Amino acid sequence: MNFTDENPVTSFYENASEEERKIMEQVVNGLIDKRKGLYTSNVSALFNLKAENEEEILTIHMQVTPMLYNSLGIVHGGITATAIDTAMGTLANRAAPEGFGAVTSQLTIHYTASVSGPHVKAHARIIHTGSKTMVLEGWLSGPDNKRLAHATASFFLIPSKKE
Repeated sequence: MNFTDENPVTSFYENASEEERKIMEQVVNGLIDKRKGLYTSNVSALFNLKAENEEEILTIHMQVTPMLYNSLGIVHGGITATAIDTAMGTLANRAAPEGFGAVTSQLTIHYTASVSGPHVKAHARIIHTGSKTMVLEGWLSGPDNKRLAHATASFFLIPSKKE
């Protein structure tokens, strides 16, 4: 396949496997949804991360698609970490004082089982809120609610960017 054509995206799509087409469609649909304002970050848009609040726990729903796989055909560990970090970061930012945002300063993750299946959930709960930092815990669970990974993270509270 020659990628020096005028439009390499079209050329690639025309010669793509069914799996490659599904991945491209997920990327494009995510970008379209972000443009519509359905997502605030490209990461959430590309991985189709949907958040819901329960009482003290924030949950992110993520569909497991071939775009998330590593070479072994299971979800890449970095994707697992990203989903949990997104859940914790979303909750930290929602709980941050007005005029502040929260950014991850440290993340420790323990992988306890391989991730596969049609969907997973990343959960987050606040452990401590201070004047300059927050500490959260997060975990990833499968459709059967089995824990697949567990994490803790620290977040710095920083002034929000002016728009």
